[in-house]
Amino acid sequence: MINSLFVINSHGKIIVEKHWRGILSRQIVDVFNDECARFLSSPPGTLEQSDLGVSRETFFTKEDVPPVLESSKYWLLNVFRDNLTWLCPVDKEVDPMLVFEFLHRIIDVLTDYLGDVSEASIRENFVTVYQLLEEMMDYGYPLTTEPNALKEIIMPPTIINKVMTTVGQAAGVTPKFPQNMSNIPWRKAGVKYTQNEIYFDIVEEIDATVEANGNVVSCEAHGTVVANSRLSGMPDLSLTFLNPRLIDDESFHPCVRIRKWESDRVLSFVPPDGQFKLMSYRVGLSPYQAMPLQVKPQILPTKNGGKFDISVLPRSTDGKPIESIVLSIPMPKSATSVNATCNVGNYMYDPVTKMVKWEISKLQQRERAPMLSGTFSSTDARPDMGLTVDVDFKISMYSVSGIKVDSLRVFHEGYKPYKGVRSMTKAGKFHVRT
Repeated sequence: MINSLFVINSHGKIIVEKHWRGILSRQIVDVFNDECARFLSSPPGTLEQSDLGVSRETFFTKEDVPPVLESSKYWLLNVFRDNLTWLCPVDKEVDPMLVFEFLHRIIDVLTDYLGDVSEASIRENFVTVYQLLEEMMDYGYPLTTEPNALKEIIMPPTIINKVMTTVGQAAGVTPKFPQNMSNIPWRKAGVKYTQNEIYFDIVEEIDATVEANGNVVSCEAHGTVVANSRLSGMPDLSLTFLNPRLIDDESFHPCVRIRKWESDRVLSFVPPDGQFKLMSYRVGLSPYQAMPLQVKPQILPTKNGGKFDISVLPRSTDGKPIESIVLSIPMPKSATSVNATCNVGNYMYDPVTKMVKWEISKLQQRERAPMLSGTFSSTDARPDMGLTVDVDFKISMYSVSGIKVDSLRVFHEGYKPYKGVRSMTKAGKFHVRT
């Protein structure tokens, strides 16, 4: 069970405070901020503070803060998303995954209502935010968490709904509780469309670590299937995939019948109305299967500086172009200047973060390999060269794991809907060591 929720902005200030089981002092947020500051200033790995000398260099960001921090009395469970921290202090035995899942569900519901979850959007819609928090949890236990059910109770903050609420309050008319509630909590009753259609987006992110010589240390794909349902009535769907045995560590929307998946590897479900995340999964990849492109970095130290040559080579992507390629190349902390040239795209050096960003709009096979060559100056005679290049990219209409939608069948309704499927592969935590 959850006692309280605090939403904290980037400056450590509380913007939302909600209590379900007694009021908890705001001082717990100061304790959390102190624990975060202690972690952010700590050295990584096996380094000791004495190894850093008088340097005040920080190695972590807020995204690296552990999801569970310990204080003298509370466990501080927190989620950091969109530059906001969602904090739940607990003092009794509780399943932490329940808390994390509930926090992410709150953020997803607010995104559905507000479009963008930020400090400004929350402040503009305080009433809606607190109404949702009141409906989504009862005395510390999750209650109504499905967006379709919540929208039957709390209207989204559109201009028309705000006007209707204001006029109703001025006239002394109390809002009516919906009478036609569905027996299925995630789907509204009486849904009707003139054209029945459903769309699926398969998005896969590649997490990989690659040595400078091209050897792959680790690689896997984390995928999500997002559906957008516009189907009338109460359809019962059966969805099959190509190569479903590759899917591992799957997680489903509550509408999916787990036993059907475990026995037949078929997704059987009554879909919510509108957009929702149907499932997420992980797929282990072979080294060559995971690499839509190959990055070859060469960074050589010289006296008071160094030189670097970085090339990008495309690999097989079923003929699909690799788009929005961005290479983030860190320079040594002692670097003072960078001079470079590239034959494709453009680069920019940030002297504050000591980072070179090389952007390539599109890359296809049989094109000349993009190259970035240059030199840098350093105040150290032997600058530290143990650096990692971060790679970002995306490939539309391509699934790196080979998982595709095979067929869709509809039961209990007389129509045959239009089915649309899109795939996208993009870089997750894709690192190349130098």
